[in-house]
Amino acid sequence: MAPRPGGPAGASTLGPVVERLRALQQGASTPLVVAIDGRSGAGKSTVARHLAGELHAALIPCDDFFAADIPASGWDARSPAQRAADALDWRRLRSEVIEPLRTGAVARWFPFDFAAGVRADGTYAMRTVPTEQVPRPVVLLDGAYSARPELADIMDYAILVEAPELWRRSRLAARERPQFLAEWHARWDAAEEYYFTRVRPPSTFDLVLALDGAA
Repeated sequence: MAPRPGGPAGASTLGPVVERLRALQQGASTPLVVAIDGRSGAGKSTVARHLAGELHAALIPCDDFFAADIPASGWDARSPAQRAADALDWRRLRSEVIEPLRTGAVARWFPFDFAAGVRADGTYAMRTVPTEQVPRPVVLLDGAYSARPELADIMDYAILVEAPELWRRSRLAARERPQFLAEWHARWDAAEEYYFTRVRPPSTFDLVLALDGAA
C-alpha cells in the first residue's frame, strides 16, 4: 500500500497519483481500469474528475449502476452485509462498461435515474436515453463499492479515498435534504462500515489517499 498524501484533492496532492497511473499505462495492452472507492462524502468524485482531466480518461460514475430495482422495503429487510453486496449492480457495470472498453468497443448503458423520484412500487426508474463512452487508455470507476472483489480480475488499480467523518457528513449535508439524509444514514452507514472493514479494508487497496478537508 502506497503512502498516504494528505490535504485537499488538488494538483499537489494528486500529482504522484497521476504519475503512478501513467507509469502503469506503459506497455499495457488493454486500457488501465482504476477504481476510486470510499465512503460517502469523502471526495471520490473530486479526485476522479482531476485524474480524468490529467489522464484523458473515461470517467464512469458508478452511481449510474445503483440497484434501482430494489425498493426501500427491500433494502430495509437486508442486513448491512447484504446491502453492501447488492447496492452496486457490478454485473451490469462489468458487462456494459468495463468489458467493452477493455476490448476497444464503445460502452453503452442506461443510468439509474434518481431525479425521476421513487415509483409507486418503491423502486427507481432508469433513464430513457443511454449514456455512451468511447474507449480511452484509462477507465476510472468513481463510486462507493467500485472496488468490489468480483471485479478484481479486470481491475488494475484500486484507490481508497478517506476523509474525516465530520467533514464527510458536512459535505453530504450541504447537498442533500435533511430528511433524505437522515434516512440515508440510517440505511447505508452500517453497510459502508461493513464493506470498508470486512470486504475491502484499507490494507487491500493499492493506494489509500487520505484527505484532511483543508481548504
